[in-house]
Amino acid sequence: MLTIATWNINSVRMRLPAVLVWLKENAPDVVLLQETKAINDQFPREEIEDLHYNIALHGQKSYNGVAILSKFPLEDIQCGLPNFKDASARYIEAVVRGTRIASIYVPNGMAVGSEKYAYKLDFLQHLYQHTQQLLTYDERLILGGDFNVTPTDQDVYDPAAWHEKILCSTPERAAFRTLQHLGLTDALRALHTDARELYTWWDYRGGAWQNNFGMRLDHFLLSPQAADHLPEAFVDKKARDGEKASDHAPVICRFEV
Repeated sequence: MLTIATWNINSVRMRLPAVLVWLKENAPDVVLLQETKAINDQFPREEIEDLHYNIALHGQKSYNGVAILSKFPLEDIQCGLPNFKDASARYIEAVVRGTRIASIYVPNGMAVGSEKYAYKLDFLQHLYQHTQQLLTYDERLILGGDFNVTPTDQDVYDPAAWHEKILCSTPERAAFRTLQHLGLTDALRALHTDARELYTWWDYRGGAWQNNFGMRLDHFLLSPQAADHLPEAFVDKKARDGEKASDHAPVICRFEV
């Protein structure tokens, strides 16, 4: 069994004690991190390497930042989306045991119609183009991370209040579906078809966590070769409940190998 997790950690240095405890308790084979908020030299490499992880980093000071932690060698590491001029550290991929895995932090977009919203849609379009290329390779493909998109109203605690707002707008959801239409499987939804409250993010404000006012923003998208070997996918809500926790919970997939 190969266990892969994705987690928007919202500052790896601030959450380091919790991250280390979580890694020790769960021992995933691969972890995809987003919003590490640290340049590569500031990443707590030594503490994580002590837990027998290899590390691939694409860092940025104070904002963004993505990483891949792996108990197996990391090969063919790619930082940034090809052909997309972007100073933000939002994408990293590597090959682990014959599987190409990407850690992705899609822009939030701020508000529908804003410049940052246009940037988000542009990022998603370039992600689509790059994914098309990746699917031509003879290897399993796993895209994981914080996509900052709720695929459907089923993934929002109050669909009426969020109708056509950021994270839930029709163009964002359409961009997410175009990825799926390449033949990718939404891992969580595939195994929990009718589940409500399958949330991965709860705002720090307004008692969102306490009242379960959540959204499903963090996803695994799997090529057919990967989806065929997926018996389990779930949200680790316990990690969201800790002291000084990230506002995101990890999503975990287990694959038969």
